[in-house]
Amino acid sequence: MTTTAQDLVTTKLERNFEVMDANHDGYVDWTDYQKLADRYIQAYQLDKNDRRARALQTFTQIYWLELLRHAGVDSDRLTKEQFVTANRLAVIDTSRLNVTEGGGHAIFDVIDVDGDNEISKDEFARSLRDVWKIDAPDAMDSFTRLDTDGDGAISRQEFIRAVREHFLSNDPDAPGSLFFGHI
Repeated sequence: MTTTAQDLVTTKLERNFEVMDANHDGYVDWTDYQKLADRYIQAYQLDKNDRRARALQTFTQIYWLELLRHAGVDSDRLTKEQFVTANRLAVIDTSRLNVTEGGGHAIFDVIDVDGDNEISKDEFARSLRDVWKIDAPDAMDSFTRLDTDGDGAISRQEFIRAVREHFLSNDPDAPGSLFFGHI
């Protein structure tokens, strides 16, 4: 199936759903989001009291609550369709938490192991491998695309822009569209 420009954001969000649905039951719920935060915390061997772990846990909880609010459901789990709709609404709503900004900064702080305010190629590879369980050769091609100034590292600004593009851009060649490999 060919993905048209109008469908690209949906395609990316559906891919996110598949990755987030840890037990493959066709729904995402709080436990799936908790497992995501735990994967980061375990992969980076963060103490539960580390400020980065606390920020990631807090963001994950707020993000999940925002998804439920935007989905308008009475249950504590979301179907793929509800997940896509809720994400589309949550990323443009700035009334409480801007998901792309808040999550982008919390995740950046965890991936930037040495705290130099940039993500090296090794740090990026570690995130793909240890958190997202992605080892496809083309996934590391996205590092070069995310490093828009070509200095060999992904700055905080480049990372946040890519997170925004992941959730908002219909351009298949935008760096954020390639976050987890080619669509």
